[in-house]
Amino acid sequence: MRRNWFTHVIAVAALALGGLGVATATVTATAPTAHADECYSWPRTLGSGASGADVTQLQIRVAGWVPRGQVMGIDGSFGAQTKTAVANFQRAYGLSADGVAGPATFSKIYALQDPDCTPVHFSYAEASENCGRGFTGTAAQKENMKRALWRAEALRHQLGDHPLRVTSGFRDTTCNASVGGATNSVHLNGGALDLVPGDGSTSICSIAKQARYAGFGGIFGPGYPNHSDHAHVDIRSSIAWDADACSGW
Repeated sequence: MRRNWFTHVIAVAALALGGLGVATATVTATAPTAHADECYSWPRTLGSGASGADVTQLQIRVAGWVPRGQVMGIDGSFGAQTKTAVANFQRAYGLSADGVAGPATFSKIYALQDPDCTPVHFSYAEASENCGRGFTGTAAQKENMKRALWRAEALRHQLGDHPLRVTSGFRDTTCNASVGGATNSVHLNGGALDLVPGDGSTSICSIAKQARYAGFGGIFGPGYPNHSDHAHVDIRSSIAWDADACSGW
């Protein structure tokens, strides 16, 4: 983490004053930087009622921490859903779960993101293998990949930090047709991932079942045609789940 002594003192002061209910606007104007600040650094503490591009960036990173059956509304407005997701994220990583995103929360996010804004355990490269063609899409499709990967990062942590592998992510129309993908597949817009276990500690069914708690609108696994060997997850805004061959589904 690349913070100098002065920045460290400012961050500590912000926490202390905030706990006393003292206004800290001048102190919290700069969030702590870290190894991944080449990606994005938050300029302020965020809580209920906040709005702006910095809220959008936060929502992308905590979208995998909404309650079961919800899909994060990434709209730049810090409402009740965002507060719950932030609190769940904080609780999962051993932070004070107050639903307010401040220096401690941002430091954890910085530790989880790479300079290109992907989460540390996933990459654009693996999510855009695209039948060996590499990424051939647009900036919007790449953004959708990022949003899906952050939910996969949450899913991975919920599964005990056991590794997950992406076997298919973004597909262009040529690749999608060659693998028999649906013509309206979410893979085409970059918002879908096919996941398999990266070790023997989890299973395709456990991935599919836990994905219900990781903010994915689309989940298809064993029991759904042609999905016995992977769990498909995607960021559609509506709920479409089917993996009924999995015990306890």
